[in-house]
Parts: sequence; C-alpha cells; structure tokens
Amino acid sequence: MAEILLGVTGGAAAFKAVSLASILRKSGHSVRCILTGSASNFITSTQLSAVSGSPCYTDLFPSPPSASIPHLDLTDNLDLMIVAPATANFLARSAHGLADDLLTSSFLACNAPVLMAPAMNTRMWDNQAVQANVKILSSRGIRFAGPVQGILACGTVGNGRMMEPIDIAVVCSDLLEIRGPR
Repeated sequence: MAEILLGVTGGAAAFKAVSLASILRKSGHSVRCILTGSASNFITSTQLSAVSGSPCYTDLFPSPPSASIPHLDLTDNLDLMIVAPATANFLARSAHGLADDLLTSSFLACNAPVLMAPAMNTRMWDNQAVQANVKILSSRGIRFAGPVQGILACGTVGNGRMMEPIDIAVVCSDLLEIRGPR
C-alpha cells in the first residue's frame, strides 16, 4: 500500500479526480486529498473525503491554528504526489516556485515522485508559455500523464483532455513499481 497525495486544481476535469481517488483507494492505497479554492467551484471536499476515506485539506493556514504544518505533514512519508487536473495556472506556479496555497506549498515540500495530469483547452496547452513550463517541470523529474485528444469542456475536439482516471491509475502503479518499497 502506498501513501498518495492527490491535489485537485480548478479545471472542468476536476470531477474526474473523485473517480481517481476512489480507484486508488480500492487498489489498496492510502489517499489524502488537497482541494484548491478554484477546484471547489467544481467539486466538494466532502466528495473527496467520502471516496478517499480521509479528510480533504483545503487551507494552508487551518482554522483554528494548530501546531502541525499542513504542507509538511501531508508530504511526510509520501510515496507519490498526483495533481489531477493540473491546470495551466498550476503548471506555471509550480514551474516558477510560487507557493501561495496548500497545494503549491505541498508540491515544493514534496520529496516523492510527482505525476501531473494536465487538462486545458488545446490553445492553452499549445501555448509557448505552457510548453515552456512543462519543459521546466520535466527537467526537474516531474512526470506527466497526458493530456490526450478528445472532446474538451468547451465542446471542441483537440489535445488537452485529461486522461481517464483508470489510465492515470495505471501510470501511478507503474511509477510506484519503479520506485519500489520505501
């Protein structure tokens, strides 16, 4: 059983993260989730908590304040961090070391392998800035699952669709096998 942290950003594909969390848990993994403020426009922390069996985290500075430091505690003893969907905004903030919320702070504190599943409109995915950010992240060892061709939220067809949760779970399984036991 692996310790997995699933970060969910605010894209139309956020609903797929609920299925991904469920698949990972049914596969025997311990899944903790971080939901960004933007993602909460698409899904709820209650949904992620229900399928993951763990509390869903949303705030860098929890209320009431506690002695724990969430972005450090969530990345301790982690086997894999997944960000699905990974929006253009998240890719840019990650590539440039910005840490202004729980997910980006956790990303910077993470010593485990990281898998990102991008999801955005084709024009955004093809943008030079996004591709430069992907190149930066790839050069730092970040792995990518997708995006793939398909019908996008806007109704067009193109590259930018988030991979299906079961396919992301297969990539996760492969990464965990490569990593081996802790």
